[in-house]
Amino acid sequence: MKYTLKIEELAQVLFALVVFTHLPYAWWVLPVTFLLPDLSIAGYLAGPRVGAFCYNLVHHKALAVALGVGGWWLGQPVLLLAGTVLLFHIALDRLLGYGLKYATGFRDTHLGRIGK
Repeated sequence: MKYTLKIEELAQVLFALVVFTHLPYAWWVLPVTFLLPDLSIAGYLAGPRVGAFCYNLVHHKALAVALGVGGWWLGQPVLLLAGTVLLFHIALDRLLGYGLKYATGFRDTHLGRIGK
């Protein structure tokens, strides 16, 4: 099952790359904006429960899809960019084993424990 899920995440990474190539932005915008969703980790400064909530809110694929579809529907390339970058980021995170967080701590994810 893990192999199947990794293929699914890889497909989403590739989809986001294809969408990005059709956006009116230079190639360097993707690597520059790639880590912006990880600013949600700052929620952990208020504790693990708030941190997990902030991280999971920003790293939820429904948000990426809503931003992307909203940007496409409204003709707003910056929203489409935000959704595309977010989908790319989240899918790559999941492909590497970083999942949504539990309130018990940053290393506890829906994909298993991160680290040793």
